[in-house]
Formats: sequence, structure tokens, C-alpha cells
Amino acid sequence: MIVRILGEGQFTVDDAHADLLNGLDSGLERSVESGDEAAFQSALTDLLAQVRSIGVRLPDDSLEPSDAVLPAAGSSVEDVRLLLADTSEGLIPG
Repeated sequence: MIVRILGEGQFTVDDAHADLLNGLDSGLERSVESGDEAAFQSALTDLLAQVRSIGVRLPDDSLEPSDAVLPAAGSSVEDVRLLLADTSEGLIPG
């Protein structure tokens, strides 16, 4: 799958990691729902770090359709709440 981190770029992530990313995505969603900023920042940091770690960054001049779009590091709970309003699956599909 192709995962875009806003303001950073795109990463190819093997579908075998979908369960891991979905688990982290669920934690991020819970922190958004509760409005817990500290838990949110921790969950966002963990999710982005995993994508960077397990993914292979695509060249900046490559533009592929993204399967998932993640907020930039430093995003607020409200920023992510708006992203989640457009989906019923969370940020990571599946």
C-alpha cells in the first residue's frame, strides 16, 4: 500500500504490516475521540515512526495514488478529527 504523510512524502508499505498499522490507527482514533492531547501526540508519533521504519520512501518526484493519508507530525487533535470525519475506516484502510 502507498501511505502519504502530509508534508513529508509517500512510503510503500507491505500489506503484511496492515494489522500493525491498523492497531496504531485505532489507538490514534481513541485519543482523538477522548480529546486527550498527550495520548494523541504519543499515538501519532508512534504511527508515523512505524510507517517511516517499515516503509520505503518514494522519490519526491513520484506521485502515486495514496491508499492512506496520515497527518503531519505536530498536527493537532482537531486537525485529525477533521481528517477522520471524511472516512468510516480510520486513517489506515482495512
